[in-house]
Parts: sequence; C-alpha cells; structure tokens
Amino acid sequence: MRKIILSLLFMLAVIGAGAQSYPTSLTEKHDVAILVIDMQNDFVKPGAVLCVDGALKTIPDINKLIDYGRTKNWKVIWIMRAHEATGVDVDAPRIPLFVDGKPGYCVPGTEGYQLVDGLVPAKEDLIVQKYRNSAFFATQLDLILRRMGVKTVVLAGTQYPNCVRGTANDAMSYDYETIVDTDACSAKTEEVAKNNIFDMRNMGIRCISLDEIKARFK
Repeated sequence: MRKIILSLLFMLAVIGAGAQSYPTSLTEKHDVAILVIDMQNDFVKPGAVLCVDGALKTIPDINKLIDYGRTKNWKVIWIMRAHEATGVDVDAPRIPLFVDGKPGYCVPGTEGYQLVDGLVPAKEDLIVQKYRNSAFFATQLDLILRRMGVKTVVLAGTQYPNCVRGTANDAMSYDYETIVDTDACSAKTEEVAKNNIFDMRNMGIRCISLDEIKARFK
C-alpha cells in the first residue's frame, strides 16, 4: 500500500510540475486592456474621407486614459482599420469609396491609415488590424486577450455607433467586463454619442468617465 501511495504522489508531482511549466504561463499577463479604436487619419483628420467630427478633440483624453492604464499595468492595444486598395475586403456599403478611381480609406502604406498626430504607441503596445466594425470580428483579438489573462476591456476611440459599439457588443458577448470611456470616445454629433451611450448602458455595458474608471480601479 505504501508503495502505491508513493507512486501516486510521484505521479501527481510530475503532473503538477508539467502544468506549472506549460508555455502559456511564460507570456505577459494583464487584468485589463485598453482598446484604442480607429484613431487613424482617415477617421480623425479634418477633411478626411470618413472624418468623425468629434474625434480630434478626444486625443488628450485618450492619452490621459493610456497614461493611467500604464500605471496599473494595463495592456494598450491599438485597433487599426485596414483594407486592400481594391476594396475587396471592405464592408459592402463602402465599396463605392474604392472604385472608379477613388482611393478608398485606411489602406496600409497611406497617410490615411496612420494614427493621427498626438497618439504614439509605446514599444510594448500591440497593434491589431481589423476589417469590419468590431475589433473581434475575424481578428486574433480574443485569442490575444485570453492568452494574457485579460478580464476587462476599456474602450476608447471612434466612433460610437459603428466601431466602438460593435466592439463593445462583442466584448460583452465574449464575457469581458466591458467599459467605454465616455471622455475618450466620439461620434459625429453629441446627440449621436448620447443616444449610443444610452443604448449601450441598457445592454449592460459600462459607459463611464475616466474619473469613474479611476474610482473603479483605485
């Protein structure tokens, strides 16, 4: 009996050692990730093809959120819209922006694809390209977040009714605690922003200010 017990203990020790050394434990871990959505020239720069009027003024507040997040070891992930120059991978309603000599938008290698002036990723940040409104649709975002152990996502960027809302809905569906920083997101008008915030709150998505975020995570 003693030999059997010793053998079982040895086997459990081997199994436990293997679990502790499994490679996924070696990657960086974060409880919270900030998703900065679509703050690219084609969406933010005045006069751009899809400029969101309220986006430019959110740059200081996005930086404040990022600065706070870095003090808390939150992962910063830049969500970048990206499309082929032919428009072959774009949402169907926006195909006309890519044909008949039109340049399209957010084509990698163009100025429109780049982040707007005033926002600069750090070396340790991640960039995830997306192809539809939601940052989760047909991307590796969920896999990356789960690998890092993220439980909460905080959203910033543009714009409320499209990419912010689409990403927030999917984040909630994947069971992340979903927070929208209302200081750091934008829409074409205040009315559009207000209506989308109302809808998202009714869905169970937290739409709160940076001060409220700080109180939640102090």
